[in-house]
Amino acid sequence: MKLKKLIPFYLLLLSILILIPNTASAGPGSTILVTPSTDTSYATIAPVNGTALFYFFDLRDRESFIQYTYTDMMALGVNGQAHIQIFDVNNNCNENNFFDTFTPLDTHTYNMRDIITNDGSPSGVVLPDDAYGIVAISFFVNGDNVSSAIGNLRVLDNSGYEYRTNAQMIFNVNSVNTDSQFYSFNYNSNGISLSDIVGVTANLFQFGQLPIEWNASNVTESYFTFDIDIIDNNETLFSCRDVIYSCVDQDNPLLEELLEIGGASVASFEYGINNALPHSKGGELLCPGNVIPEGIVILRPMERTINFSEATIFAGFVGLNNGNGRGSLDSFWTGNIFPFNQ
Repeated sequence: MKLKKLIPFYLLLLSILILIPNTASAGPGSTILVTPSTDTSYATIAPVNGTALFYFFDLRDRESFIQYTYTDMMALGVNGQAHIQIFDVNNNCNENNFFDTFTPLDTHTYNMRDIITNDGSPSGVVLPDDAYGIVAISFFVNGDNVSSAIGNLRVLDNSGYEYRTNAQMIFNVNSVNTDSQFYSFNYNSNGISLSDIVGVTANLFQFGQLPIEWNASNVTESYFTFDIDIIDNNETLFSCRDVIYSCVDQDNPLLEELLEIGGASVASFEYGINNALPHSKGGELLCPGNVIPEGIVILRPMERTINFSEATIFAGFVGLNNGNGRGSLDSFWTGNIFPFNQ
């Protein structure tokens, strides 16, 4: 990375963070489908083949609840089916899935410790006590995939804090040069000591068919490599390292292959920020050796060419907590408003 060209870009970013729009992309041969947080303003965005809500869950000394609402603003009073896919990072990203029926304006909350369908029946999915990973929910009505849905997630840690935020939904599809693309989030250690920087990745296949299918288990294809930087409050840029986000832990048999393909020394589903705010579960850090207590983390997708045509999504969540009774969860920002050439 050429720092002289990057520094003016990052300084400008500090002054107008709230203006970042919803666009992002990976490199040639791949696509990020941008996934903004869902609330009422995003409930009825134009339907896209493959539209889904994306969540993460965690049962490692935590409880997790996934809420889904069929808003019925596009299906005009017709019942529909949700396809719920669950990927367990701790079990080589193994998938379990089931279907559920929703009536118009229905809301249902799935307790990931005891997954019951909308009508009160067992889902047929029982997760291990230490499961954690991805939930993708696609919805279809009368043979058409629709996006008339909103959702949120809640994760309660046994130590007393909790995370809650909106689910993320596909909003736009872009295929542009990564030189002008980035993800970012800010952080500070004021009363906070730990972090969970989670990344959801998944491939869309059976494109244009129903039921919509997402695949996160193929970790050597469903991944993104990011170049990480941190900017402190004095507007000083610190270069970190390249990291891979995928549905993978350190025991996954495909880890070494993924590292070679992805071109980085570390791959994970989750990271801590740095040594000032390490990972809640003792995992890898985005910026090891760095002790900046407050600043902005920049994640720039690295260019790559991959041999599959299906779309790949990335959804980032930022969890901060004090290891006791205080926690917050939010989504990454995305943007391409500062194009520049390396």
